[in-house]
Amino acid sequence: MRARGGDESAFNQLAAGEIDRLYAIAYRILGRQDAAEDAVQDGLVSAWRELPRLRDPDAFQGWLTRIVVHLCYREARQRRRVATVSWAGEREPAEGDAAAALADRDEIDGAFRHLSPEHRAVIVVTHYLGLSGAEAAEALGIPPGTVKSRLHHAMRALRAALAADERALASSRARS
Repeated sequence: MRARGGDESAFNQLAAGEIDRLYAIAYRILGRQDAAEDAVQDGLVSAWRELPRLRDPDAFQGWLTRIVVHLCYREARQRRRVATVSWAGEREPAEGDAAAALADRDEIDGAFRHLSPEHRAVIVVTHYLGLSGAEAAEALGIPPGTVKSRLHHAMRALRAALAADERALASSRARS
């Protein structure tokens, strides 16, 4: 890998192929465009500095993903805010169910906001990126058992938040 030897243009080529994917991950974890852009930029700077220490050039994508995800964790801890997230751009609903799909997406977004950054990250890498448990563990830099545990707890928290929202909606309808 020429980039490991200090070839900046080779690194720029590698990075260019990853920027959109990294931004999508960071945005889904942090929920804010500016924070996601900062995390990706900081991640690329860190990767450039640390690249000579990368042992396996074939692991570049997972290594870079791990750097950005950890920067997202740090950003979320520093801000101590509940982030918003958008799943826009996934699949477009059919014309007849557009309003229902938007309402469903808003409910999911609201529930997703209440998850910790670690739980959001594990959902993003497993469901959005479609990584297996082992691949997600490598990308996040955590053991596979931790991926399973976080995913279990994250999905349970999402279901609980959605159920709570449904109960609140039913209660407000009953009062009307």
